[in-house]
Amino acid sequence: MLRFMPVGDSMTIGSAGEHTWRYRLWQHLCVSYGDPFTFVGPRETLYDQQADAPTSLAYAEPGFPRAHLAGWGEGWLHMAPLIGDAVRAHRPDVLLVSLGLIDLGFYTNAEQTAENVHSFVAGAREADPRIRMVLLPVIPNIRAAADAPFAEQVDRFNVLLAKTVADLDEPRSPLLLASPPESYDIHTDTYDGTHPNARGEHRIAEAFAGAMWEAWGIGQAYAAGTG
Repeated sequence: MLRFMPVGDSMTIGSAGEHTWRYRLWQHLCVSYGDPFTFVGPRETLYDQQADAPTSLAYAEPGFPRAHLAGWGEGWLHMAPLIGDAVRAHRPDVLLVSLGLIDLGFYTNAEQTAENVHSFVAGAREADPRIRMVLLPVIPNIRAAADAPFAEQVDRFNVLLAKTVADLDEPRSPLLLASPPESYDIHTDTYDGTHPNARGEHRIAEAFAGAMWEAWGIGQAYAAGTG
């Protein structure tokens, strides 16, 4: 059985009442991947914005493997120290990683964030030398649209992320850089300029699915949806 671990920030954990891109990807793989698979990880909840805590299980569709390693307000800085234990405990084959916005917004510059990517990869490989990883660049958000210095840091980090993937990729533990969702629009793909709505969930799922299909032959091309 192929075991995926979604790793991310608020866009990956999702909020109470949402489907999440994790569900959209699971839906896609159910019809496109012919072998058994599941999602694994140490966490299962959604973020409850009213309680300001990750305490909700109120998924729009709860009937899927909801395990993950994602947290509201967490980035590469936070996940790098956690990933080794998570990989050892839950034995994922593939990490699906969407991080960076929080780091650049609050904690580290582009170069420092890239250093934490190195630490994350090293920690994951120490736990499993054959683990595969798909890394998604930081995608458009409202702050980048309004804050030019922040947008420059995002662009710089995405360049460094691509270089990191190229430098650290190796045959027994391949790293794959997903393409950002094409023409991702913060006005139509998010509900607040950052967090994905249903359309955005599909677009993020499509980015991961497309990368794995094109590079590794996992699944098929994504059948886009909006609901």
